[in-house]
Amino acid sequence: MKISTTMMVGAALVALAGCNKKTVENNAAAQVEANAENSAENVTAAASNEAANIMNTAENKASAVKNAAENEASAIKNAGENKAAAMTNSSKAAENKSK
Repeated sequence: MKISTTMMVGAALVALAGCNKKTVENNAAAQVEANAENSAENVTAAASNEAANIMNTAENKASAVKNAAENEASAIKNAGENKAAAMTNSSKAAENKSK
């Protein structure tokens, strides 16, 4: 009976050792998988941030071009209005002289 008990305990220890080894391997595999997922998420986040930065830069440049064009158009309009006003004033002055 002592031999049977000893053999049973020995078999149980071997089984536990085998289970423990699988747990360590499973934990290591799970850790590798988690690390890969984290790395993939980091790459995705970095790409999203870079894309957002590119879009913001493009929007800023587009706004700057639009603002420059609007400023130039306003300057041309103002110059035209000033020239027209000067011509009108000059015409009125000539009329006043002739009276």
